[in-house]
Amino acid sequence: MNKTYYVCKYTPTELLTALGADCVILNEMPEGFEQADSIAHPNLCGFGKALLEAVMSGEVRELVLVNCCDTIRSVYDVLADSRKLDFLYMVDVLHGGDACSRERMTAQLKALAKAYRAYKGKDFDADVFRNAFVVPKTQQGEHIAVLGARMGTELFEIVKSTMPLPVENDSCVNNRSVGETKPPATDDFEELMDWYAGELLSQVPCMRMMDNTGRKKLYNRPGLAGIIYHTVKFCDFYSFEYADLKQHACVPLLKIESDYTLQSSGQLLTRLEAFAESIAPGQGERKENTMGKGYYVGIDSGSTSTDVVILNREKEIVIGIILPTGAGAAVGAERALEEALQKAGLLREDIDAMVTTGYGRSAITDGDKSITEITCHARGAHYLDPMVRTVVDIGGQDSKVIRLDENGAVVNFVMNDKCAAGTGRFLEMMARTMEMSLDEMSAKGLHYKEDITISSMCTVFAESEVVSLIAQNKDTDDIVHGLNKAVASKTAALVKRVGGEEKYMMTGGVSRNQGLVQTLEEKLDAKLVVSDKAQLCGALGAALFAADMAG
Repeated sequence: MNKTYYVCKYTPTELLTALGADCVILNEMPEGFEQADSIAHPNLCGFGKALLEAVMSGEVRELVLVNCCDTIRSVYDVLADSRKLDFLYMVDVLHGGDACSRERMTAQLKALAKAYRAYKGKDFDADVFRNAFVVPKTQQGEHIAVLGARMGTELFEIVKSTMPLPVENDSCVNNRSVGETKPPATDDFEELMDWYAGELLSQVPCMRMMDNTGRKKLYNRPGLAGIIYHTVKFCDFYSFEYADLKQHACVPLLKIESDYTLQSSGQLLTRLEAFAESIAPGQGERKENTMGKGYYVGIDSGSTSTDVVILNREKEIVIGIILPTGAGAAVGAERALEEALQKAGLLREDIDAMVTTGYGRSAITDGDKSITEITCHARGAHYLDPMVRTVVDIGGQDSKVIRLDENGAVVNFVMNDKCAAGTGRFLEMMARTMEMSLDEMSAKGLHYKEDITISSMCTVFAESEVVSLIAQNKDTDDIVHGLNKAVASKTAALVKRVGGEEKYMMTGGVSRNQGLVQTLEEKLDAKLVVSDKAQLCGALGAALFAADMAG
């Protein structure tokens, strides 16, 4: 039997069940949108494309939609034209819960019943209808809630596996609350549909409804220990709620955005893991005593370099190594560790504990624990200067700004990891375009004369601008300053988003870029602490956590 798929909590699934349907939420995330992009506008939101992808792949034969937004209307039009479905229907729900909206909803229910009855050939069963209602269950005790726009099934599974507490999915279609009251004991279809319309419209509202104040109960529940707020790329419905929630949330809050593909879920893992570490900081759990000699290793496997720090029993730095990562994270980590041990005059058996962090941390299997670079940079920065409250790390693949408390714990953080804009890779490509090394480029821009503005942060477009400026015989210092200013502006915006405050510390390899440091200081109107151990900060934090484990 074909399943009847739906995408909105206002879908009358109990009615469809009473007419012989087997209702299932359609919420999977595809690998990509190859088929969807060939039949729809490229700026359609990721969820709309996911629906098209599911239907065009032949997975779905019956689909009931609700006019949630313009995207769903567009999807309906495209699917109706494709003729790929055996049954396609759009329920037109008004944005209110007043008497007029209820009357409209009742008419819509009767129209859907008529259409599905004609398709399925089965009459309405009042007993099946009444038994289809299930009392919604909520998490009891301490838990984390996922709020906001719908979250793909695969991404929610990642969230559940990452978080230290039970997770309740209260995003969009999943916070359906129909069934809290029992339907009337009557077989009269008209009376049942009138009651049912009221039930559908009186549940916890979504953000499309004119009065959505009832949503406050979602983030005021007992036991709520943290909120993961999800939005979908190209969708603004839930951004307004997040802006308000950010001002009033009394629990830790993380915002993530997905494009509804499986690739985007991988990009979000570091943020989720760092959030989990901030809620339940279990980095200090002890490991069994070994026959080591009181040395602890931290390995930071980055996209550009692999850094190793070895600490002694007094948590003093014995050695710090920085090597190119090379083709593989595991191989690069092994090579860097062997060189660090050799230079320190140590053997593997001298090491009591080892913690890995960074982009390639999951590929390194020899460590005792893996901790995100967010948490490790915070710990390392606090070790280097306990007065630091904001850490700026411009890495090879992403940029991070981390706000700390007086104990060095992460209060808030923000990442830019969706493209190379504003990262070390951006600077590396610009240096290549200008036929300079990164070291040469880092010394330029300090004595500029013309204040050039690079208008695009897209690596491809910025490269075109640089080529054009070179053709105009612009001075190298002026061009480099323009690039530094572009990166500094983007970084300063991240600092503002995270609520950054002094003291500021800059970590990572880009901290050696004198011109960029100077330009960022101007943007922040504050000095940046740049330690001689700046590039080792992540590995240092990892080593400190290793010492906690074995100490």
